[in-house]
Amino acid sequence: MEQYYYNHMNKQEQAAYHGILQGLSGLADEFQIPALDGETLYNVFFQLRLDHPEIFWATGYKYRYYKESPNIIFVPEYLFDKGKIKEHQKAMKSRVEKLVRPAKNMSEWEKEKYVHDFICQNVHYDKLKKAYSHEIIGPLGQGVGVCEGIAKAVKVLLDELGVWCVIAICGNNPEKGIKYRHTWNIVRIGGTYYHLDATFDNTLGNSDKVEDIRYDYFNLDDKSIFRDHEPLIAAAPHCTDHDHFYYREKKLSFTKTEDVYKRSLQAAKKGKTLTFHWRGGYLTREVLNELLGLIRKAGEEKNKTAAVNINWPQAVLRLHYTEAQMQECITMEDANEGEKE
Repeated sequence: MEQYYYNHMNKQEQAAYHGILQGLSGLADEFQIPALDGETLYNVFFQLRLDHPEIFWATGYKYRYYKESPNIIFVPEYLFDKGKIKEHQKAMKSRVEKLVRPAKNMSEWEKEKYVHDFICQNVHYDKLKKAYSHEIIGPLGQGVGVCEGIAKAVKVLLDELGVWCVIAICGNNPEKGIKYRHTWNIVRIGGTYYHLDATFDNTLGNSDKVEDIRYDYFNLDDKSIFRDHEPLIAAAPHCTDHDHFYYREKKLSFTKTEDVYKRSLQAAKKGKTLTFHWRGGYLTREVLNELLGLIRKAGEEKNKTAAVNINWPQAVLRLHYTEAQMQECITMEDANEGEKE
């Protein structure tokens, strides 16, 4: 398991982190840790829980401070009473073991995809934002979660599968209507770092069908992810590889307009959904209109009408054709729905 945030702390912070980890693991009512100022203590506690998402029962704390003392008394706030915590711990442990069992012998990339697909098929975004939706107990126990709970669930599962994974966190941006901090994951696959945002793919896919799972945010580099994510507020590894994101790996990243036309024609003929990424220069309005024109033309040849969903920041288009008498339908998607109010 990667204790990424711990490794980036100074000695004093690490000592407090270690003390809190021991105290929380032992379900202690209160314990002493080295004194830190309020803001540093908050960050240590917050980052400890990103390193250790399996600790789902401690969501807050109070502390007592004595003048001249090198220590403070840390008083954790627990989500449940201790008996209940132990029950949940046991249930979570066996749930995680059971979930990862089918993926044990897969490659790193397959393990990552397995966990991503599990989230997209089995977890619903919790618009009510209940307390447990921020912890693994939401996605893994109740089938609901917000980004924080989902990113923690991804980390717990990938930790169990031996895939290097950390939780990335960015700030909110009230001017853009983004009220909440957003979390996702950074994974290391084949020695290279990539962004993986299962929450964004989950809110786009909205489906239990395997063929409707989205991979718009699967193994992106920094440049791509920050097109629609705010800057990080805690240090994280840089992701510089732009050649191995999902649609490119699957030969669904097109640079030529004739490829878009050919594949759309196939989709119309077979009645299949086509999801592709556009890599032939920027997806400007002109380019988009040209692509939509080709998609429309392919449909007309088969006497069908296109329904198209567009993830503009990531230049991903998803389309399927319906019988001709329907109205053409073009939808601009917003993967960040749940985080905005």
